[in-house]
Amino acid sequence: MDESDMQCEVERAFPYSPQAGLFFNMTHEERIDSDRRSIYVGNVDYGATADELEMYFNGCGHVNRVTIPYNRFTGHPKGFAYIEFSERESVRTAMTLDETLFRGRVIKVLPKRTNIPGFRTTDTYLRGGWSRGRGSRASRFYPFRGCHFIRENGRARPWVDSF
Repeated sequence: MDESDMQCEVERAFPYSPQAGLFFNMTHEERIDSDRRSIYVGNVDYGATADELEMYFNGCGHVNRVTIPYNRFTGHPKGFAYIEFSERESVRTAMTLDETLFRGRVIKVLPKRTNIPGFRTTDTYLRGGWSRGRGSRASRFYPFRGCHFIRENGRARPWVDSF
């Protein structure tokens, strides 16, 4: 087994790219610029490789990096990928490949969005009673919907949260 075969074996065992470590050493501005030159590719076949994606999108412009996220527990791909180009114009060209066939599946191509540091869409304060689900507000037809009852002197009276 020569060195290139051994490198392939290591990459198969550890699917994360060594270039991914370079992303964490970048400044915030460099990350934003990298995101503006990148696309999200959804509905990617689970057997697709980074080389196949690079060849497919190479007609749009020079590809710097292809990242296929994997499930850390099972090691299986998640079914989407990120592709970073050298130029921003390549993103616009790659958008023309939206809803085309790649390995027998219709792929979704979108510009990669930039994550805002410290912003989460699944904040914990929204769980467990802070948020009211659909139809929980009181209305004139259901005046006690979405309200709590306070017990005073053995009697319950309604108390409505401020809207």
